[in-house]
Amino acid sequence: MTQANSNLSVDEALKILKDYSCLQIKIVDFAADKHKLRQAIKIVSDLCETENIGICADNFQEGFTTLESYLKALGLCEKLEKLPTAPRGTPIYIKFNTETMSYYVDYYAGSYRGVLISCQSDNHNLVGTYGHFPLNLFA
Repeated sequence: MTQANSNLSVDEALKILKDYSCLQIKIVDFAADKHKLRQAIKIVSDLCETENIGICADNFQEGFTTLESYLKALGLCEKLEKLPTAPRGTPIYIKFNTETMSYYVDYYAGSYRGVLISCQSDNHNLVGTYGHFPLNLFA
């Protein structure tokens, strides 16, 4: 997806992402809000050189499914090779790097569940960590 295929400008996309980037988690209530949020993430991702995607989930399967759905939506890849999983029912953190197309998994003791996207770009207006986004945003 490119900016030309969207009804959002880059500035509008950044404003939407920054609205979700705060200490208080913002709930995505309506389908229209989800659609705009998906568009905003895609626009900014398309303009960035690389991203780190951080996922906190209740277990490995949920986290890995979330990672695959975000990567597919961003046009980065369809399928990933699964690394050894954490024990069932164990909350995990997955960090994925789009430059190396690799990830690592660690145990996670916190209560937060969701996705953070950290964007790297030569354009300083795009650089930042955005989220908290729902695990099922692109499901």
